[in-house]
Amino acid sequence: MCAAINSSEFRRLPPEPITSRRNPLVARLRALHQARGRREQGLLLLEGTHLLQELLRLQLQPQQVLATAAWMAAHAELLAPLAQPVQPVGEAVLEAVATTETPDGVVMTLPVSALPRALDGAPFVLALDQLQDPGNLGTLLRTALAAGVHQVWQAGGADPHQPKVLRASAGAVLALPVLRDPDRQGLMQRLERARAAGHQLVATLVAPSAEPYWQLDWTRPTVLLLGNEGAGLHPQLEALATHRVTIPHSPAVESLNVAVAAGPLLLERWRQERMPAN
Repeated sequence: MCAAINSSEFRRLPPEPITSRRNPLVARLRALHQARGRREQGLLLLEGTHLLQELLRLQLQPQQVLATAAWMAAHAELLAPLAQPVQPVGEAVLEAVATTETPDGVVMTLPVSALPRALDGAPFVLALDQLQDPGNLGTLLRTALAAGVHQVWQAGGADPHQPKVLRASAGAVLALPVLRDPDRQGLMQRLERARAAGHQLVATLVAPSAEPYWQLDWTRPTVLLLGNEGAGLHPQLEALATHRVTIPHSPAVESLNVAVAAGPLLLERWRQERMPAN
């Protein structure tokens, strides 16, 4: 006689594998590739083992996890901490749901409501104006998190919740509050409030009149302004700046990529706080 299965054991039994790309779940998750689908469902689509590890490290629970049998067999240690059973899927189904050409075997969803929320008075803020490239945005968010930025303000540009940004940021969006206004006007209002509260607004320029970035006191409450990849910082935002800095470099190149330039600027605060001048 078979032993009876209690209700808690039944809930942990894995669901039946999904092998058809026509399954309704596939269409629902594919809709998360687009901003409209994310808004309507209130979910993000995350892909790959690393992002699942980041979720668990931050003690966040995915709403649903889809994985191939091969991935589940190779990552048993990641199954135990999950609150819900993993949904097994065929490789063709996973490829249909994922945005990458060669997914590593697992995708998951996370409620947008689980992301960190911004608090008033953050002492170190990164403000981005119309940054268009998802790779640049993801890199910037990762660097901002490493540099101790407390929140990021965006004026339009790439959606920080799209899968490419989530991958490029290596999960930084899961730990760093990002406030995105649809246009520049919203960002300008935030900047004006920050300046009135005593923050220094720092614009980065390629100009001889700007001081080298390391001469600025970055330990003060600060908002760093970075502009669009092509046009740079908009004149309206530059006009709000209280300080203007530059990154001296060889004249062999006219300017630096915005994601590259952000590295020394953001990390200078970290350096000054830990290596104060004698």
